[in-house]
Amino acid sequence: MKVVVQVVEKVISEAHIYIPDGLTESTIKQYIVDRYNSGEMTPDLNIFQVDFESISATIVQQPQEVA
Repeated sequence: MKVVVQVVEKVISEAHIYIPDGLTESTIKQYIVDRYNSGEMTPDLNIFQVDFESISATIVQQPQEVA
């Protein structure tokens, strides 16, 4: 029997980064979004927490062979 299992988890990642001093709140947000979107922040991200959301399974019907 073949079963497809789906697990849904919420993953919270955390990065400790340095940003230039003197930026406004809006500029800080844009700076972080730009670093994230460019992939530049990816090496700094560490999994901080994983919350289980749900699990489900579906039985896959396999075609019967004709003899």
